[in-house]
Amino acid sequence: MAARSRKRRLAELTVDEFLASGFDSESESEPEGAPAAEAPTAARSPRGPGGGPSASRRKGRASEHKDQLSRLKDKDPEFYKFLQENDQSLLNFSASDSSEDEEEQFHSLPNMLEEASEEEEEEDGMEAGDRVPRGLQGKKSGSAPVTLAMVEQWKQAAKQHLTPKLFHEIVQAFRAAVATTQGDQEGAEASRFQVMDSAVFNAMVTFCIRDLLSCLQKLLFGKAPKDGTRGAPPSSSPLWGKLRLDIKTYLSSVTQLAGCLTEATVAAAVLQHISSVVPYYLTFPQQCRVLLKRMVVLWGTGEETLRVLAFLVLVKVCRHKKDAFLGPILKRMYITYVKNCKFTSPSALPTITFMQRTLTEVLALDSGAAYQHAFLYIRQLAVHLRNAMAMRKKETYQSVYNWQFMHCLHLWCRVLGTLCPSGALEPLIYPLAQVIIGCIKLVPTARFYPLRLHCLRALTLLSESTGTFIPVLPFLLEVFQQVNFNKKPGRMSAKPINFAVILKLSNVNLQEKVYRDGLLEQLCDLTLEYLQGQAHSIAFPELVLPAVLQLKSFLRECKVANYCRQVRQLLEKVQENVEYVRCRRQAVSFGVSDQPAVDAWEKQTRAEGTPLTKYYSHWRKLRDREIQLEISGKERLEDLNFPEIKRQRTEKRKEEDRKEFKDLFDLDSDDEEDVSGLSGTGAPGSLRVRHGAEEEEDDEDGGSSSGSEEEVSDLDDGGADAEAGLGPGELQRLAQGPEDELEDLQLSEED
Repeated sequence: MAARSRKRRLAELTVDEFLASGFDSESESEPEGAPAAEAPTAARSPRGPGGGPSASRRKGRASEHKDQLSRLKDKDPEFYKFLQENDQSLLNFSASDSSEDEEEQFHSLPNMLEEASEEEEEEDGMEAGDRVPRGLQGKKSGSAPVTLAMVEQWKQAAKQHLTPKLFHEIVQAFRAAVATTQGDQEGAEASRFQVMDSAVFNAMVTFCIRDLLSCLQKLLFGKAPKDGTRGAPPSSSPLWGKLRLDIKTYLSSVTQLAGCLTEATVAAAVLQHISSVVPYYLTFPQQCRVLLKRMVVLWGTGEETLRVLAFLVLVKVCRHKKDAFLGPILKRMYITYVKNCKFTSPSALPTITFMQRTLTEVLALDSGAAYQHAFLYIRQLAVHLRNAMAMRKKETYQSVYNWQFMHCLHLWCRVLGTLCPSGALEPLIYPLAQVIIGCIKLVPTARFYPLRLHCLRALTLLSESTGTFIPVLPFLLEVFQQVNFNKKPGRMSAKPINFAVILKLSNVNLQEKVYRDGLLEQLCDLTLEYLQGQAHSIAFPELVLPAVLQLKSFLRECKVANYCRQVRQLLEKVQENVEYVRCRRQAVSFGVSDQPAVDAWEKQTRAEGTPLTKYYSHWRKLRDREIQLEISGKERLEDLNFPEIKRQRTEKRKEEDRKEFKDLFDLDSDDEEDVSGLSGTGAPGSLRVRHGAEEEEDDEDGGSSSGSEEEVSDLDDGGADAEAGLGPGELQRLAQGPEDELEDLQLSEED
């Protein structure tokens, strides 16, 4: 108890006292017969110059460690014996060795600091300069400018015999040239060379793109690469270790160059070079990922030739390393496709179609990865449709009724039709068809007939390419029943409606004659396209029976000769194909339940051809030619640069007409006869010309319904005279004419 009372608590000790007292427990730190006050008195010793805290701390650590080793003999004799046999140096521990080692770890400052002289500084600078790397020496001394003579010298030397040192210099010069294209001053300063002239830049890039690859191939394998053959990977060369870093730098520079060129021809040459060095990119995964991102951007936004070349690079990389790069490429390409489909115009349709076909080809490289992406994105479309059907709000409708949704449906219909023979994507046909049908039924109004036609065209493509029966005819025949084609149009318009680039019609469009003309033409085209895909079916007569009845009913009710002519021609071709199939199936001997025999019969009928398919092939050629002529005609009209007609407001036009005819109908003038003659002959003609010009302007400007309503009200109020700005009083005076003047008649003698 006395010993423990004399023991100070841990909280009362300073840091130095705690370190000097050791880390043993109470039982270990207080041996029998040892005075309890030794540690506190030792800790309270005055700090002299030689007995400071650091010295006492070092001495305390060494002594405590030596005491622990001595006590170890009594506590654990077996372990102490083991140390004696295996590690005798640990037991022979001396305090002087530890203190000397610990003293060497600390640096003591001198009492006086000396300043170095200028000569010593120059000598130290020279010694330090010898140790600076070569790259930093060039940066410090300044980059060497590249000249045309140097480029030509490198070119000749590389063609004769390319060495690793020469290749390193060429790569550094090429890197400096590429750094100038994006204003990379840091990269240009870090390089050994500097390109200041545009002629030198062109010469350097041309040399590297055209000639450097063949020289590098000779250096690695001793022979030039052969076109169309796949050789050994570049990493198998014995010189690969020396050239690896330089090749990596060169590939990074080429990728950077491909992203900053604006001239299409130069960019095309760079992309062709990239396609030839794809095996080198495959050895560097990081550079390959950067390249693929750049190629996807060019595939989505570049010029037509650049799109094709970028797509070839993507396909080449995916075929060589499908597992590593195919998944990220598919995701990035699909996102780029959706971004480019936000707006649709006649000029953008070929680009969207190209992206659909190329993305389908990339998905066809691996049916497993294609199924994963198709399932994910079709489900995403279905979720948008489900939210729109559940919430019934304008915002949710817009998430479905837009061009991105429509083009995604067309894409997946094309993908399933292309990959269906493999069978991997066949389970996705039904959910995709249900999504399209649900999209048709979401808002089944006349304003969204163009969107319905787009959906039906996608279903027709899916049905024909996969060989799956999808009921498309009911949605087509429903339009025949809902639209009254005999109704007199509310307004006339000479500009046809292009159903291929619209999703919704305005209320003004629904009143026009061109709307009914275009709608009937689209219905006949879609009916023909769908039925020609089913023309070889053994059940074709029963399949088209509702359509035949509906078309006959339309012919009985419709009074428009042009509409009847188109429908009658379609009906005749359908009935002709019905009779052909009926005659062929009467001669068969198998039953309906014999599915293999039915499939063989349909396959043979398709190979031989039916009247409807022959007519469709001929009609398709004429239709494509007509579309090309329309596109070329529009291009020719755009080149003519017609003057733009700016439409004036009705109120301004009335004021101008009042000022124009104020002097014309002034009855107090001397030339009344001339005025009356002009009022009887000139005014109506000018009014008729203006009225015709206004009608042409109204036809060209069919988007604003408010403007057309104002014009109709103006015409109802006063006709052409009201547009001229004549008041009721002026009209009455004009109708009465000038007052009659009586003159004395002078009769001759003969009269």
